[in-house]
Amino acid sequence: MKWSLLRRRGRSPEVGVVVPAYGVEQWLPEALDSLIAQQHTTWRAVVVDDGSPDRCGEIAEEYAARDSRITVLHTPNGGLGAARNAGTAALDCDYLAFLDSDDVLPANALADLVGSLEESGSDFATGSVLRWEAPPPDGAGLHEPPWMRRLHTPGRTRARVGEHPEILGDVFAWNKLFRRSFWDAQQLSWPEQVHYEDQPATTRAYLAGTFDVLQAPVYHWRIRTDGSSITQQRREVSDLVDRWATKQMALESVLAHGDPAVTRVFVDRVLPGDLWRYFLVIPGCSDAWWELLREGIGQLWGERSLVHSGLPPVHRSCGYLVERNRRADAEALITWFTSLTGPPPRTYDGLRLAIPGDVVRAASVPDSALEIAPHEQPRP
Repeated sequence: MKWSLLRRRGRSPEVGVVVPAYGVEQWLPEALDSLIAQQHTTWRAVVVDDGSPDRCGEIAEEYAARDSRITVLHTPNGGLGAARNAGTAALDCDYLAFLDSDDVLPANALADLVGSLEESGSDFATGSVLRWEAPPPDGAGLHEPPWMRRLHTPGRTRARVGEHPEILGDVFAWNKLFRRSFWDAQQLSWPEQVHYEDQPATTRAYLAGTFDVLQAPVYHWRIRTDGSSITQQRREVSDLVDRWATKQMALESVLAHGDPAVTRVFVDRVLPGDLWRYFLVIPGCSDAWWELLREGIGQLWGERSLVHSGLPPVHRSCGYLVERNRRADAEALITWFTSLTGPPPRTYDGLRLAIPGDVVRAASVPDSALEIAPHEQPRP
């Protein structure tokens, strides 16, 4: 239903917000408080108590007793994807949003997203994100990651993926607002029983619809430092199994879409985007984890090789070493890299990464892996 018709009928669009909750009792109140403080007040939320072992269910019920817009759904533990799907099924609203229960919505979030979609008529919108880390010197405080700013600048309306394929790198569920009719028509859902469920679903949405890209931050993403979040468990074989599975799901959707230019950007720039986080834990990894890393890279990139990817030269070089099963060299490279107190050194002409010979012989890594990309060159 268009905004003009809703306005004539005297009601503003209603947003349904799904808030899955598991083991986050210390953060859930702040998340719900941020929802209550939204400038766009026409919303309904379902907190899905995903069999949480702590007081999440009780806290959610307390909020529901104070605000009739909040309801609570208690389910057996099924994981984040299942909780989001259960919450979605329980809502019937004009728009659909997702809020992780350890994060926070800035007050403008729903208003900005709804306003954009009502003006443009797009199928969904995505806004920028601020990472919420410990304050300096231990963290960076509240800040916009440069890669997120790049994906969201300039803003766009009624875009299609062929016009902005790099946006496929914005994989998150929670900085987006979906038109519910679009969500249902495309039969979108979150994969269940697997971590990293955001990417397959958001990839399908980008490929299928029109979208608005907002420069304004619409989400505060809390970076937990206690090791309890899913994304901090990368040394586990099960974590890497799930990551390869969800990457493969997303790649299959892109290949089925059939646009060679979009596929090229996805394979070279989007798909390898978070591999550096796995490369960092190569030193000390188990044999099974190493083999899984090597096999996954081989299956996803094959003869294309990560040498041609958009990763920085250190990580392109590491990817090349993993592809060649050169584990000792990969470990040495990452150990050297993480010991640096500044940017990695370059050759005299500034055109290539300069890896010390006692770490990895430069001649044993192709120049294409070591070259500094134009956007990595210092600005005059």
